[in-house]
Amino acid sequence: MAVQTSTKKPKKKSKTKDKKKARKVTLARLADKHDLYERAVQGPEEDSKFFARYYKKYVGYPAKVFREDFCGTALLSSHWVMRKPDHVAIGVDLDGPTLEYGQERHVDRLTEHEQSRITLIQDDVRNVKGPKADILCALNFSYCVFKQRDELRAYLANCFESLAPDGLLFLDSWGGSETQVEQVEEREVDDYTYCWDQHKFDPLTYNAVCKIHFEFKDGSRLNNAFVYDWRLWTLPELQELYHEVGFDDVHVLWEGTDKKSGEGNGVFRRVKTGDADDAWIAYVVGRKSR
Repeated sequence: MAVQTSTKKPKKKSKTKDKKKARKVTLARLADKHDLYERAVQGPEEDSKFFARYYKKYVGYPAKVFREDFCGTALLSSHWVMRKPDHVAIGVDLDGPTLEYGQERHVDRLTEHEQSRITLIQDDVRNVKGPKADILCALNFSYCVFKQRDELRAYLANCFESLAPDGLLFLDSWGGSETQVEQVEEREVDDYTYCWDQHKFDPLTYNAVCKIHFEFKDGSRLNNAFVYDWRLWTLPELQELYHEVGFDDVHVLWEGTDKKSGEGNGVFRRVKTGDADDAWIAYVVGRKSR
């Protein structure tokens, strides 16, 4: 018996338009958001040098133990242990994947001796109390996740407890009228554009939502690479809280201005009064006396 064959051509299976034309490979898809952030925002060599120099000048002897709260990828902590063979660093962050990235990207690339002097801890920064540090810092306004006064006070009290005698706490602060404007600022960095999006600001609470996006030369864009839900704390509030938890000689280091560009020049000096700039950066510093 002959096998009958159809004269009709079988229909081709539409692979959902080739899986929607197999998503186009763009620079945004290939991007490493942590690498982009580090190159656009961080200056670990300059920061580690600044903290070491300021501590020695202020206290009279070198700092050894450095703690970085909200350390993210621990880039700064890694640079601290690279500076001198007796430097020790502790990096604390709640986000496990980011710490794992920092371990692989930075810590694992250190020498064996350097790796033995750095410890990464996944925990709430309010829970970690040791080892005692000479310098403790929370940078890039990360402490602004604490929106209530009692929360921030509890964090600062833990910082005080976590410091050795003569220890210094550094928090960076950001202010000026431009911080209260909903706007997007763009800056070219190497082969991409860093976009700082001041997305929302509430003048009643000083709560702010800020976002970071990255744009690339092929026209692609990495949206919401980082999103921050903060309360912007003022310098008077921060100084008052420092005093309340026991810090002595609480003071502000104000960033100078480059005369040509009108931008910050990266030089911080102790001041008693600040300038009413549209945007400024400062450090609030407190000492734990013996």
